[in-house]
Parts: sequence; C-alpha cells; structure tokens
Amino acid sequence: MPNTTAPPPFTGDRTLTLQASPGIPAYIYATVFASFCVITGLIWDICWHLSIGRDGLLSPPHLVIYLGAVVAGLFSGFEILRKTFKGTAVEKAGSVKIWGFFYSSLGSLFCVWGALMMLTSAPFDDWWHNTYGLDVTILSPPHTVLILGIIGIQFGAMISVIAVKNQMKLFAGLDESRHLDKILFWLFALSAGFLLTIWFTLISEELGRMRMHRSSFYIFAGAAFPLLLMAVGKAVSHKWAITAVSGVYTALMLGTLWIIPLFPAEPKLGPILNHISHYQGFHFPLLLIVPSIVVDILRHRYAHWNDWKLTALLGTAFLVSFFVVQWFFGGFLMESPHARNWFFGSHYWYFGNDPNWQYRYKFGPWMVEEIPALLKGLGIALVSTLISTRIGLAWGNWMHKIQR
Repeated sequence: MPNTTAPPPFTGDRTLTLQASPGIPAYIYATVFASFCVITGLIWDICWHLSIGRDGLLSPPHLVIYLGAVVAGLFSGFEILRKTFKGTAVEKAGSVKIWGFFYSSLGSLFCVWGALMMLTSAPFDDWWHNTYGLDVTILSPPHTVLILGIIGIQFGAMISVIAVKNQMKLFAGLDESRHLDKILFWLFALSAGFLLTIWFTLISEELGRMRMHRSSFYIFAGAAFPLLLMAVGKAVSHKWAITAVSGVYTALMLGTLWIIPLFPAEPKLGPILNHISHYQGFHFPLLLIVPSIVVDILRHRYAHWNDWKLTALLGTAFLVSFFVVQWFFGGFLMESPHARNWFFGSHYWYFGNDPNWQYRYKFGPWMVEEIPALLKGLGIALVSTLISTRIGLAWGNWMHKIQR
C-alpha cells in the first residue's frame, strides 16, 4: 500500500486540497506568528501610553507591530505570487482570483490588505501626534486604520488555518494527517484567541473594572464576544474549541500583565500626578473562560439541535454565567486590597491621574445602577447576546466549509 494518498480529482468549482500529501505551508505559521506580534505590540503600546506617554514612529512597541505587518504581508504576498506564476492548474482552481489575474487564498488576501493598512497607518499616526498631541482615546482616526489592519491580518491568519484544516479532511485515514490536524487545531485556537484579544482591546474602554457593576458592561460584552466564540465552536469539530480560544486570550492577557510591568518606565509627558518607575499593566482578563466552558458543555450535549434552538440556549447560558462570575469578580478587582498586586494588577494607574482619588478603589455613585435600571439593561444585554450568538453560529457554518 503506498505511503501517500492523492486527493480526489478536481471537479467543477469545488475546492480540493492542493497537495499530494498532508502538510502545513510555511505561510500558515508565518501569519499566526504575525498575528501574535501585532496584538502583543498593541498591548505594549497601550502600556507605553499609560506609563511613558508620548512615543515616536519607531518606538519599540511600534516596531513589534510593524514586524507583524511585514511578516504577514511578505509571506502572504509571496504565496499569492507563487500561485499566480508557478502554481499548478489545481492550485489556481482552488484559489480566489483577484483583478482577473492574481490567484490567492482568501486568508492571504486579508493578510496582504491588513498589512498595507497597518503600514499606511504608521506615518498617519506620527503626523496625528505631531499635529494634535497625545491621543485621548484608543479609537483615534490613525488607530482605527491600524486596528482594522490588525483585524485583517488576524482574520486572515484564522481563515488561512481553517482552510488548510478543512482540506486535511480528505486525508482523514492517515496517521500523519491526524497529527497535523491537532497542530492545525492549536494554530486555529491561537489565531482565534489573538483575534478575541484585539476584539477585547477594541472596546476595552467600555469594559474596565469600574464599569463591571453597570449593565452597559454586559451589553457590550454580550454583543461582542459570542459573535466570535460561537463561530469558533461551529467552525471546528472539537469539544473544547471555545474554551481553547478563551484560554489563549486569558494566557496572552495574563502574560502581558505580568511581564511588561517588570521593565522600568518613567513618564515623559506632563502633567505627572502619579510618579511611577515601571510600566503600568493593562487589564486583568475578563473571565470569559467560565462561560466558554459552560457553552462548550452545552453545545456538545445538544449538538443535534438546530441553530435557532442553540441560539436561545447558548446565548442565555453565556450571559448568565458571565454575569454571575464577572459581577462578583469585578467587585473584588475594584475594592479588595488583595487585588492590588502584580497578579491581579488593580493598583496600576495612569501617570496623569491623581493616585489619591477617592474612587480609585471603590465604586462611585455613577458606576452603579439601581435595580430597575440594571434589570432593564440586562434585558438589552440578553437581546444583544442572542443576536451576536445567532450571527456567530452562521459565521461558523461558513468557516466550517471554507477550503480556499
């Protein structure tokens, strides 16, 4: 019996695997690495602004972000050129045609456009700082272009991995393919976890610990997170797919929270009200791991249900479990002296804020709601969660089939 198995012949417009034997292309590893670079560089950049203030075009965090853009752009661009000029007829038939000439995988296309947007945002951001000074929000115009580019690269990395993983199903009987399928699952979990982290970073100003006792916190969380997490659960056939992705997000957030503050940093932009000597950390991760475990158990138990019934079950379970754990944990982060350490990071404080502010470690009157307003807000959160869940399931069904 031969050691390799050729894929079935290509027929019609159906996309089949492009290789005579299982294997993971180099650009897959490169795009996942690029996705890691851009999100860690972005978190470092936020900590830089919290601790030092003004940065330059070639500051260390920016260089890490640019590295991710260059790696994703070069490897994905090379893959597009290779398929266009050296690819076989089967490879071209299994690719997306661009401008009537270039042949590309869908993931590579997103990575190239994301890299171009990121590199375009760099001089735009430098001009913005020179003209208007320090950003007062994460979503300034140049940062919006940058984040859209980052999402393009991270989405492209995730799509590239899932496409190859779906192609690998044609080699389901081979021992090597089972090993590669496990590698591809973890590459997918990494890329989706990095995307989940930028998802959080994008709306982190609405998800700080001071807002955890307001319904708006759960409205934003319910609208944002099930969209991606439910898609992940549908895209791959793995019992703990959503938990794995949330675990990657949690590990990345904890790693940056624990490592970045180890390095010295001093404010270089006035006014300086909080005198610090080391980097101030970013947020402790949201406890998304808990609802992820709950949802993974339920979706495995009720996998025979249709998507509409799953939407009601999984969306409600996500919001209820997330609300219960995050509400009480938010109180701990905000008020407990045991949270003011390197592990939880509640003591980190922007250098321009008064360290003696009376509401630094307790909820102010505007940070909480009366019961009627809270219940009304949670009702809105449930609706937003259900809508996000249903869209996520549909998105996951699409990813489960993609092979280009």
